[in-house]
Amino acid sequence: MIVVASKNGEVGIQAAMDVLKGGGNALDAVEAGIRLVEENPEDHSVGYNGWPNILGEAQMDASIMDGRTLQSGAVAAMTRTVYALSVARKVMERLPHVFLVGDGADRFAREMGFDAWPEMFDEDVRSAWQLRMENEMSPDMLAELGERDDLYTWVKLTTDPERTYGTVNFISQDGNGDICSGVSTSGWAWKYPGRIGDSPVIGAGNYADNRYGAAACTGMGEMAIRASTAHSVVFYLKMGMPLTDACSRAMVDLRDLGGPFISTMNLIALDRDGNHAGFTTDKNRKYVYQTGEMDAYAVADRTVVEVERRWDKEVD
Repeated sequence: MIVVASKNGEVGIQAAMDVLKGGGNALDAVEAGIRLVEENPEDHSVGYNGWPNILGEAQMDASIMDGRTLQSGAVAAMTRTVYALSVARKVMERLPHVFLVGDGADRFAREMGFDAWPEMFDEDVRSAWQLRMENEMSPDMLAELGERDDLYTWVKLTTDPERTYGTVNFISQDGNGDICSGVSTSGWAWKYPGRIGDSPVIGAGNYADNRYGAAACTGMGEMAIRASTAHSVVFYLKMGMPLTDACSRAMVDLRDLGGPFISTMNLIALDRDGNHAGFTTDKNRKYVYQTGEMDAYAVADRTVVEVERRWDKEVD
């Protein structure tokens, strides 16, 4: 048994492993680990206290995939539900659907017994959003921003490429060999309302298949959506590649993406034999893992695959 997670998953990885050691399954382990990240106020990329969109609103996205059955559940643009991953699991287990968004996702969360949080940000995050916006516009303009018909132009001005990434990834394999992958995020800081990244998109930011392995992504979600990055890793495993080769090939695929908006991409992966890996386009990025024989998690370096970063530049 093993749990692999993005570095910010270190607050929940022990809880995930405790589930496995107690005889729980991979789904339960992933959910237990991610919930602790979603409620962590120090993490501004997931759940409570995550960076808001351009209007100062919270948007929670998540997905979960069962590698044994290939069943999946996903939610996006929830505004008052911190435990997005748990709601995504309920979608998988209780509905004939895979993906709920917006008001429908929030309504379903209430029906499943998840409380609406009265406040999704602390004062520091709220102040950081206001300060960032007021660097670009007057307080009066900010007050009427939601009524403007040129909001898209302000998104471009307030986009921060250093905050395009930030998500939690968990992959677990239980004692039966079953694999589960889960992803949760509050999304890109200052994004256009309704923007959805790769985290809730099965095949883009998340994919698991017991027969081959699993992968989950963090970074600029638009890249993973366009390249189907998580599924690509598993597909290359299916084609017989070793885990590190499969991850490297999926990362190299990102070099073929045209257009001006190319930024950071990270992934973690696990093959059916329990081998794990982490890859990134940036230096000095880490991930964490813990096996059933370990008393505590370990931190590992991600392998760097260079992808040219382009931001708001004309590209031939």
